Amino acid sequence: MFISRQQTQDKKPSVWITLKQILCSLILFVMLGNSWADDRVEMLKWRHTTINLMQRLVDEGVISPQAAKELLERAERATAQQLQREQQELDKQPASNVSDIGAVEAQEGVSEDAGTDSAESSEEITEVADQTEVIEEPAPKDKTVVRVPYVPEFVLEQIRTELRGELRSDVVQDVMAQAKSERWGVPEALPSWISNIKLKGDLRLRAENIAYSDRNILNSYLDVSEINDAGGFGKADRPFLNITEDRERLRARARLGLDAKVSTNTKAVFRLSTGNTQNPISTNQTLGNSGNRYEIVMDQAYLRYQAYTFEGFQWGSFWGGRMPNPWVHTDLVWDSDLGFEGLAATFYLNLIRADGLEDVSEFGPKMFLTLGAFPLQERELSAQDKWLFGSQIGLDWVFSNQSKVIFAVAYYNFDNLVGQRNDPLNDPEGLLTQETAPEFMQKGNTLFDILDNPNDLDADLLALAADYNLLNPTLVIDLAHFAPYHLVLYLDYVKNIGYEEDEVSSRAIQVTGSEVEGYQVKLVAGWPTVTKYRDWQFYLAFKHLEADAVLDAFTDSDFHLGGTDTEGWLAGFQYGLDDNTWVTIRWLSADEINGPPFGVDVAQIDLNVRF
Repeated sequence: MFISRQQTQDKKPSVWITLKQILCSLILFVMLGNSWADDRVEMLKWRHTTINLMQRLVDEGVISPQAAKELLERAERATAQQLQREQQELDKQPASNVSDIGAVEAQEGVSEDAGTDSAESSEEITEVADQTEVIEEPAPKDKTVVRVPYVPEFVLEQIRTELRGELRSDVVQDVMAQAKSERWGVPEALPSWISNIKLKGDLRLRAENIAYSDRNILNSYLDVSEINDAGGFGKADRPFLNITEDRERLRARARLGLDAKVSTNTKAVFRLSTGNTQNPISTNQTLGNSGNRYEIVMDQAYLRYQAYTFEGFQWGSFWGGRMPNPWVHTDLVWDSDLGFEGLAATFYLNLIRADGLEDVSEFGPKMFLTLGAFPLQERELSAQDKWLFGSQIGLDWVFSNQSKVIFAVAYYNFDNLVGQRNDPLNDPEGLLTQETAPEFMQKGNTLFDILDNPNDLDADLLALAADYNLLNPTLVIDLAHFAPYHLVLYLDYVKNIGYEEDEVSSRAIQVTGSEVEGYQVKLVAGWPTVTKYRDWQFYLAFKHLEADAVLDAFTDSDFHLGGTDTEGWLAGFQYGLDDNTWVTIRWLSADEINGPPFGVDVAQIDLNVRF
């Protein structure tokens, strides 16, 4: 189907530029129609190429049949004028010079062929019009002596290539313009709720080797979780941790998240992951379960609201539900897989002001205050539920070269965590106090037995002997002077200021002293995050964490295989194998500080992908 003249006139200027080039090519084609007999076949090929191009333009709706007719008539007129001018020049020259400049006597048959070729061109263009319009044949040419310029084959090929490339470019631009105007495949063409949802996820495959020190002593560390679950030391199948037999295992972690944009400032987030409901600090699944399927848990489910001033400065963020860690932190206090359940809010204050208005620039110093309240364990038979109340104040200073300094001081108050002994006369089975024992522990914290059952001497229930109120200053210095490479220094310190040695000694049988401090120094070099091919990052760290410095349940689960009363070195390297695909190599070497001998080296190789 052909387009109308009005549609043709609405085409972009680039199309008419192409048409002018086609017109010049047609003029050249007609001029070459009277060339030597040896070049006649090649010229006919060029003529038919041009005619086919004209036909394609009509078929594609780029030009109308009437425009094709006008182009042909214009080419014929230009050819006739050119031949007339050349004839006049030849008439003025001596006959002897005609041969020198390549002039030839045009035979009658040649002239007739030229007229016949022009008629053939008109007939072919008329066929292009598909009987829409009949293009009149041009008048036959006078028999004259003409001068025919020679056009090399490579010039003809160059003309063909340029015409073909420019035509393709114009057609592509027209299609893109039409797609944009008609909104092909844009989100607005789909239901609005689809454009407000974003899926993301990651997958990690890990090979892990655990090598224990030869000086470790068999059956010297209790498996507290196993003992409490079984109801006593004598009832547990494996009351001790394995610290002597080396292990090798393959592990996997899969996470799939959904971000739903509720409004401009409100977002709902859900994330599923591998893992279980017994271990809050690990989402790993160990391979080798006799073909059984993996457990899937709801790892995150929260709402987030971000508040802005009229000038566009973000002054607050609010979370509710099961959320990621809201604090500025390292893995000294909190494991990277730990989620927080409750409410949190962060308030921001820009310290740079101009003309009484807030400067909304991303650079400069900015203070922040984060507050949070998180229930840890709801006790059915008591009003003394276990809670974590936290606050953190800090300064975030971003410089114009992307360097950054963050200094924050946090205070974490764990409420109602200390265990309570049962009344052996009125509550021999400890039904009223058993919930004071922690639901999950690793190793390192000072414990005591809270169950005294005269009817069952094998019954035991271990609980925490100390309070945990943590003071945690953290400093991060991110130097971007070597951008895109960064040099980042982490300094983290923690002290349990809620520890009372006298109270702990009155509960526990063996107390080695006040071990309430911890620190970590970490240096990172390379790309800030490894996301693309050939990105790399290296880090080296030293960690020292005493027995009651933090809750052993929530600290890093890989270093010293989890828990406190440990110190040692960590080193790691990451390299981007492809976009969003990278490999991580880690080595963690740790020993005990004051407990029984316990040395372990952990080597991990991870293959990570994300989308």
